[in-house]
Amino acid sequence: MVSRAVTQLYDDILRPSGLRVTQFSILGAIARLGAANLRQLEYTLAIDQTTLTRSLNLLERDRVIERVSHPDGRIKAMTLTSKGRKALEAARPLWARAQDKVLRELGTTAWADAQRRLAHLLRVAVEKRKRTRGQSRVRPMRARRGGL
Repeated sequence: MVSRAVTQLYDDILRPSGLRVTQFSILGAIARLGAANLRQLEYTLAIDQTTLTRSLNLLERDRVIERVSHPDGRIKAMTLTSKGRKALEAARPLWARAQDKVLRELGTTAWADAQRRLAHLLRVAVEKRKRTRGQSRVRPMRARRGGL
C-alpha cells in the first residue's frame, strides 16, 4: 500500500513528461548503460521479467526505445531513441521535484532510515531470486497412493 502511494506521487508529478516512474527508471538505466539487454535491466532495476517486458514493449511501441543487435545474436539490447532521450531529459527535473517533496515530508533522517531498510530488503529479495533461479520451476510428480 505504501509503495503504491509513493509510486502514485511520482507518477502524478512526472505526468507532464508522459512517463510513469517505472518507465523513467528504465530509461535512466538504459541511458547509464548506453545499451542494455533484458537481464541487465532486470538485475539493475530489480524488476521481475514479466513487468519489465511489458514496460519495454510499451516504450518500444511509443518509439522511446529501440531494440538493437547484440554480439550474441540470441540477445537483443535496448537503446534510447532521440524521442527517449528528450523524454528522459524532460522528466529529470520533475523527478527531482518529486524527490524533494518526499524529502521535505519525511525529513532527511527518516529518508536515510527508509533507504537503509529498503536497501536491505532489496538485497534479501535479490539473494532469494538468485537461489530460486537455480532450481527447476517444474515440481516432480509425487508418487500416487496405493500404487498400480
